[in-house]
Amino acid sequence: MALTKNQKEEVIVELREKLKNAETMVFVNFKSLTVGETNAFRKSLREAGVGYKVAKKTLIARVLDEKGLKGDAPTLEGEIGIAYSPDALAAAREVFNFAKGKERPVIAGGVFEGAYADRAQILAIATIPPREVLLSQIAYLLKSPLQRLAIAVGQVAEKKA
Repeated sequence: MALTKNQKEEVIVELREKLKNAETMVFVNFKSLTVGETNAFRKSLREAGVGYKVAKKTLIARVLDEKGLKGDAPTLEGEIGIAYSPDALAAAREVFNFAKGKERPVIAGGVFEGAYADRAQILAIATIPPREVLLSQIAYLLKSPLQRLAIAVGQVAEKKA
């Protein structure tokens, strides 16, 4: 069913408001998802603090053009929804985690740090570990040389004793 001009304007205003503070946006091809899968997908995004909106591609493109994003917009095929979040990694990570092991939904591209990103870039962003994991990896890297030094000093002390 075609949208009237007023309905399109309402969708554009809603998209502008929702995408205003979005750090990352992920374009999601959701074609052939069942109602149950769609509800589960929306619930998982909502629990992670990620918004999700389905709109016509032309209306999404109009709102994104107003934002003045860098680069070329990816070609969007099929039925497209947009996942967005003020957290730089959350939207990509949550869509990726939900789609893991399934045919649909498929990441079609997105927006990261004010520039368009293709599917491969968004998938790379989605696989970045959470902040807590990165901090623990850094702590391990900092601890490792000190630990080795302590072991070496301990072995030298044993040989002299």
